[in-house]
Amino acid sequence: MAAMTTVLSMAPQPARGVEVSTEITAAAWSDTLVDIEILTGRAAQAAFHAGAPAVYQGRTIEAGVRLADDAELRELNREYRGQDKPTNVLSFNGLDDGELERLPPDAPLMLGDIVIAYETAAAEAACEAKSLGDHLSHLVVHGMLHLLGYDHIEEGDATLMERLEAEVLAGMGIANPYDAGSDSAAEQTGARIR
Repeated sequence: MAAMTTVLSMAPQPARGVEVSTEITAAAWSDTLVDIEILTGRAAQAAFHAGAPAVYQGRTIEAGVRLADDAELRELNREYRGQDKPTNVLSFNGLDDGELERLPPDAPLMLGDIVIAYETAAAEAACEAKSLGDHLSHLVVHGMLHLLGYDHIEEGDATLMERLEAEVLAGMGIANPYDAGSDSAAEQTGARIR
């Protein structure tokens, strides 16, 4: 097994929004991309501002982004979703049902964690002819929207979530990954981000 490298950092954040801590456990991320913490923080902030309900206003909100490898995502996917295969991104909600209502208004909220697999993300980016940085941004946006309660199980929910992802990414200068005119692998296979 390859040696794991862990780097913890806090990306600079606006006064209101989400504080994002990025943990890198797969060295390939650092070997491939520069300023990862800025990229993940920017994507998480953009998704948070676009999709957060008003109840989060004025609160200290925290979230984690863990940049891992396929082996870790396979293990997590098997344990939590019953699927013995790697996946590109998983989100783990940090708030229990009804917890927000029970907390004092000044209590910090841990939204949860987003975990992304290097090998799967890199392969998808290459297949879709996009930069790994843009694809990582998309996966962080997707994961953050899950932490905010968005889902894509039902068709209507999927349409809403994809539209919001596309709007957030456009604001970041990243092309719509669901654009009917693109040649993305997801569209060729009919697959969606997991």
